[in-house]
Amino acid sequence: MMRSQPIDARARLPQEIRDFARAAYRALLVEVNLTPKPGLVDRRNAGAHRDMDLGHFYRSARAIGPWLPRFIQRGREDAALPAERQLVRLRPLGMACENHMFRATGGVNTHKGSVFSLGLLCAAFGRLHRQRRAISAEALCAETAAMCRGLVTRELRRNNAGHTAGQRLFAAHGLSGARGEAESGFRLVIDGALPLYRRRMAAGRGEQRALTDSLLWLMAHNDDTNVASRGGIGGLRWLQRRAAALLAHSGDQAIRRFDAECIARNLSPGGSADLLIVTWLLAQLPQPGDQES
Repeated sequence: MMRSQPIDARARLPQEIRDFARAAYRALLVEVNLTPKPGLVDRRNAGAHRDMDLGHFYRSARAIGPWLPRFIQRGREDAALPAERQLVRLRPLGMACENHMFRATGGVNTHKGSVFSLGLLCAAFGRLHRQRRAISAEALCAETAAMCRGLVTRELRRNNAGHTAGQRLFAAHGLSGARGEAESGFRLVIDGALPLYRRRMAAGRGEQRALTDSLLWLMAHNDDTNVASRGGIGGLRWLQRRAAALLAHSGDQAIRRFDAECIARNLSPGGSADLLIVTWLLAQLPQPGDQES
């Protein structure tokens, strides 16, 4: 039976595992500190939210942090199991981590999507590490896809009771949300946001611009269920068009205007924010060419 308290066993873990867990924790802070962020909580305002602020996100990240090495450990322990059996083994750990997050925030959902995505990536890291396989952004996402194979069919297509906003949006519009992104191996990140982030950094544009442009790209391409649940499909398509236009001509003043528009429309692209966390984390891994040189 899964223990309800996190075990901080980082001192017993190899350095590369401790480094990845630390990077996953830092990714949560990097995202929330990025400012300005249209419709989202940042250092300037609370975006389209009335129930959370920057302090909630800091407390949430601190609550989640000690659990990240446990996800890696679980992946290592289960590395001999087929990938498709990993997800069910992670669920009790994920639920316990979520409970700690909710206790830290007074019941506010700050990082539920990130507990899901980071838990998967940390477990994938543990599996690859124990199997002595090369670890890269692409390898982690491929392992995540293998772990989540059939997830959308099982939880949204076959057993869709329509009790949650995500289930209703899938039934009405085919939006698969965080489940679909995970089952795809985070294709929006691997094929779009991460290459863009790397190009911006290689061009010397700086992390702030690289993160901002990556977020705008995600907002333009992600069928974000957080946005659709607040503003319907019309609100989602409006946000996607505005983000795409801003990506071509972005500047702080234009992004602040976009932020004000999102707040006025009560739109918050939380799903894209979760994918930005994944983008930054994966960007910390060396690329295959870097490892050879």
